Amino acid sequence: MENQEKTNWHDKSYKLLLLLPLAIILFSIIYLFMFYNTNGDIFKKDITLTGGTSITIYDKISLSELTSSLEGKLIDLNVRETSDLFTGEQTSLIIETTSSDTEAKQLIEEILGYELTEENSSFTFTGASLSKSVYKQLLLAILVAFVFMAIVVFLIFKDLVPSGAVVLSAFANILMTLVVVDLVGIKMSTAGIIAFLMLIGYSVDTDILLTSRVLKRSDGTVNERLAGALKTGLTMTLTSFFAMLVALFVVKSFSVVLTQIFTILVIGLFFDMFNTWITNAALLKWYVLRKRK
Repeated sequence: MENQEKTNWHDKSYKLLLLLPLAIILFSIIYLFMFYNTNGDIFKKDITLTGGTSITIYDKISLSELTSSLEGKLIDLNVRETSDLFTGEQTSLIIETTSSDTEAKQLIEEILGYELTEENSSFTFTGASLSKSVYKQLLLAILVAFVFMAIVVFLIFKDLVPSGAVVLSAFANILMTLVVVDLVGIKMSTAGIIAFLMLIGYSVDTDILLTSRVLKRSDGTVNERLAGALKTGLTMTLTSFFAMLVALFVVKSFSVVLTQIFTILVIGLFFDMFNTWITNAALLKWYVLRKRK
């Protein structure tokens, strides 16, 4: 009988555990508010979202020397290198700036002492108006996806509190991930926003598993159902987490796009475990025990 289940540490502490995610959520909201006031947006954007020039040079050039030569001469400068996956040797240098392509090309040619051609380099220019339009569409896609996710969750459980706990956990997951992205100084690209779109799906799968196990099953006590969901859910999430982590180290040296996607997903999966098994589990247990009384 559930009313005879033994008291354990979680029975005594699960309400206090809620103070930790609530404190982090409050900090995250305050931090993003301050970040927005300082930067004019909730994250820093790269040239795929602001517009600008990307120049890839395939010759072997010193990253530090070229960076020091360009600093202060190009606007919003970002220089990074890519390397071969197996040998580790440099394969190219990527220079990103919001300065015009003509200005950037001329300055780099002066520093290098030779002309940049199709054989030794490639150029990509993105207009500011196009980037702004893409940015708005991606944000709208995330908003629509989140709203539809919330609707589906409410249709599945048909109960305000457990459904709200799932949506809150997903929101907290995205919020905390975004704060970490800002703290480590990642400049968001279109790929990064797509990663957040993927994160919505990752954020609710274990929450739905947990809620279904606790509410829709009658076998065992609440603690036993929580423990069973924890075992299955952690197996699911940790499998994805370590797969993404390995993939991140593999692609880090040669793919900027995949690096950002996997970085955001690794951060998000960590917070997914935190919010599912602390935030959602505590709220769900509180709700079930109050309803039983």
